Amino acid sequence: MSDTTKDIQKKEAESPHKGEHTRAVTVYMPHVDIVERKDDIILTADMPGVDEKSVDITLEKNELTIYGKVDPLVPEKHTLYISEYGIGDFKRVFTLTEEVDREKIQATVKNGVLKIILPKAEAAKTKKIAVTAEA
Repeated sequence: MSDTTKDIQKKEAESPHKGEHTRAVTVYMPHVDIVERKDDIILTADMPGVDEKSVDITLEKNELTIYGKVDPLVPEKHTLYISEYGIGDFKRVFTLTEEVDREKIQATVKNGVLKIILPKAEAAKTKKIAVTAEA
């Protein structure tokens, strides 16, 4: 039973860049789904507690970095006695290929779910080639 519990716990982010954080907070690696469609790639990341004001998406060279800042919610004039839910920020880095059109990337967030649409570049899209009979 303990193995099942271990599998569903949040994972701490393992960034290829060992930079310093300005906040003393745990940074988790959000779970993502990546779906390739005909004209784009959809990346969906679970980042509970993150909204449009607290998420930062950057693209530098071929690295797409998503970072979500989460502040703990403690009601005013209350004392937190026990906390079983791990609160922390989210960070994940992806390497993009040349098939993504970097100028047309779009992102939305709703209820802690970040959705990034990565349109394919024209050169990467599948093209139908007409075949004719030879005379």
